[in-house]
Amino acid sequence: MDKPTCTHGTHTRRHALKLASAGFVATAAAAATGATTPAQAGTEVYADPAEPALPQTDVTVELSDTALVVTDPQVDFLSPDGVTWGVVGESVTEHNTVDNIGRLLGAADSAGMTIAISPYYYYPTDHGWKFSGPLEKLMHAIGMFDRESSLSMEGFEGSGADFMPQYKEIIENGRTIITSPHKVYGPEANDLSLQLRKAGIDKVILAGMSANLCVQAHLHELLEQGFEVAVVRDATAAAKLPEGDGYMAALINFRYIANALWTTDEAVARIDAAT
Repeated sequence: MDKPTCTHGTHTRRHALKLASAGFVATAAAAATGATTPAQAGTEVYADPAEPALPQTDVTVELSDTALVVTDPQVDFLSPDGVTWGVVGESVTEHNTVDNIGRLLGAADSAGMTIAISPYYYYPTDHGWKFSGPLEKLMHAIGMFDRESSLSMEGFEGSGADFMPQYKEIIENGRTIITSPHKVYGPEANDLSLQLRKAGIDKVILAGMSANLCVQAHLHELLEQGFEVAVVRDATAAAKLPEGDGYMAALINFRYIANALWTTDEAVARIDAAT
């Protein structure tokens, strides 16, 4: 058996990009004919219930014990050049996710708040896994988040695994924590909890990609580890597939279990007030 390399996904990544382009051509055509696209009509779908049944809880933001945690702020999730744009692009655009993550990073950095990035990377050996779930199988097939090696940065710059360019100044400033990669969805296999505990953190403002996968999995694990977690609802997004709207699936669970559910405006205001 040949040794797996990251170049195996080149053709499939290009194919995925072609599919993404085709999807957006269809959306543009609908707009040109006056048809209503899901992105134009969808915000009402995500509105909170007028009379919620669950008690309301909240998180108090203090610079001494609160961190901003952003999952997967990477090209493959957030850029039209990324391999998932054909299925997440509508949701990313609808929620203004790219700009909202940038606003959170800017506010937290200006305030001197602890920032942690929990990224997704696949190395050549990860492609030798003997079993996987549906999305894992897809991600491996299209070369999503692929890196040449865990010990080399060759080919990283500008790749799908790279951070979005507008975030790099903050992410690479030497103060932001960049954890080891999570390998499926949650942070159980990386050092996020350790890094937060060592920084004296027990409250988390959580954002990033994608809502029903890594954000929700991080939420679950951080809660189990005893952190208070506020999710920023419009600083995330998710795929829309025949199997369902990932954002809606996540939003329901955010309402059920997060200690707080804020907009970016609310989160930025709280961060600014904590300075």
